[in-house]
Amino acid sequence: MPASEPGVDPATTDDAVDVFVSTLRFDKDNLIPAIAQQFDTGEVLMLAWMNPSAVRETLRSGRATYWSRSRGELWRKGDTSGNAQYVHQVSRDCDSDALLVAVDSTGPACHTGRRSCFDTEVIPAAGEHLD
Repeated sequence: MPASEPGVDPATTDDAVDVFVSTLRFDKDNLIPAIAQQFDTGEVLMLAWMNPSAVRETLRSGRATYWSRSRGELWRKGDTSGNAQYVHQVSRDCDSDALLVAVDSTGPACHTGRRSCFDTEVIPAAGEHLD
């Protein structure tokens, strides 16, 4: 990996990765939701799914790797589109059943070609709340 590309700390050992993965609460399909967020702006880019192998590959390689539910296989973001996500940090939520993946995205994150999959806003009428 070129020096300008962020990645995981080389001190991250297989044992440390396995310990982290063992703390996660995967669903009945052995998946966990992973929210990709641009590390420097906080922009939410996309939601994808990871299985234990995807989490391990993400932590070991420094490139966001997800589980494709439709294809039933791992996919590393950017391998086909060229729009890679270089990982700065992976955090779990308080219940250990969701991940936040802080990335440097090299292009659009959405399969539609948009920067973010979250580009449609629903705005409630003045004085009303969405419940």
